[in-house]
Amino acid sequence: MTGDGYTLSTEVSRRHLLRWVAGGIGIVVVAGAAGFELVNHDVLPGKQLLDRIDGACSLPAPALSFESLGRSESGSFYSSARQRTVSYTIAYPPNHRSGDHLSLIVMLHGYGDNHATALFGMTPAQAVALRQDGASLTPMALVTVDGGNGYWNPHPGDNPMAMVVDELIPLCRRKGLGVAPNKIGMMGVSMGGYGALAIAERNPGLVAAVAAISPAVWTSYAQAHAANSGAFASASAFAAGNVIRHADSLRGIPVRVASGVDDPFHPGVEKFASVLPGGDTVLFSAGCHTPAFFLEQEPPSLTFLARHLT
Repeated sequence: MTGDGYTLSTEVSRRHLLRWVAGGIGIVVVAGAAGFELVNHDVLPGKQLLDRIDGACSLPAPALSFESLGRSESGSFYSSARQRTVSYTIAYPPNHRSGDHLSLIVMLHGYGDNHATALFGMTPAQAVALRQDGASLTPMALVTVDGGNGYWNPHPGDNPMAMVVDELIPLCRRKGLGVAPNKIGMMGVSMGGYGALAIAERNPGLVAAVAAISPAVWTSYAQAHAANSGAFASASAFAAGNVIRHADSLRGIPVRVASGVDDPFHPGVEKFASVLPGGDTVLFSAGCHTPAFFLEQEPPSLTFLARHLT
C-alpha cells in the first residue's frame, strides 16, 4: 500500500520502481537547475541515483602501475580564441624532458573540470608512465588545458576548439611535440570525449588517432539544449559540430570509443558508432557516466593511442 492508498503490484520489477523514484527526483533536480546540463559531470540525476542503487555503476578499480615518473611543466598563456588566460600542463614520459621530439596526446577535460583534473585516478605524468599488461607505453607526451564548459566548440567570445588547434598545439610544437614525423592524438572524457571527436572531424590531417571515453554525444539540438543550453550557441552550431553527421570525416583515422551501457549518453554513442567509417574500436560494457568507468577506460585508451602514434 502506498501513502496515497494505492497498492503496488508485486509484479512490478524493482528496477521499474527505482525508475519511478529516480525519475521523480530527476525532474525536480533538473527543473531547479535550469541552465545546467546535468548534475555531477554530465549525469542525469535520476539516472545516476537509479544506477547507483541498482548496482549498475559498480566497477572494480583497475590495478595501475607506473614507471618512474617523468617531468611535468605547467604554465599559462593568453588565448585570443577564448579571450582569457588559460593554464596547461605538459607531461613527459620517463627519461624525457622539454626539447625532446615526441608524439603528443591532447587530453580534453570534461564538464566542470580543468587542466589539472582532466584525468581520473592519475596525473598526466602517471598517464604517460603507465605500464599496461606489464609493458611500458611507447614514449609520448601529454598536454591538458583549460577549455571551460562550452563543449570544446565555438561560442561568441569563447572558442576553445580554435584555442586547441591554433594556440595550444602550436605551443607544443615549438617545444618539439607533435612535429612530423611524430603525430598528434586526441583523447577526452565526457564533454572532452565529444571535443576530441569534433576536433578530429573538423581539422583534416591534424589528428592521427582519437580515443573518446563516454563521449557526451546528443542526437539533436533540442536534446542538447534541453539538457545544457550553453553547450552549443545555436542550432547551426550544433549542426556544424554534430559528430554523428560528420563521422565520415574520421575515415582513415583510428578511433576508439568506449561507453557504459547505463550511461545516459549511450544512445547517442551507439548511433555515432553505427556510422563510423569502419575498422574502429568500439567498446560497450557495464558501467555508467561515472569516474569508475572513466578510470577503467583510461589505460586501454592510452595504449590504443600509443599504438597508433608510433
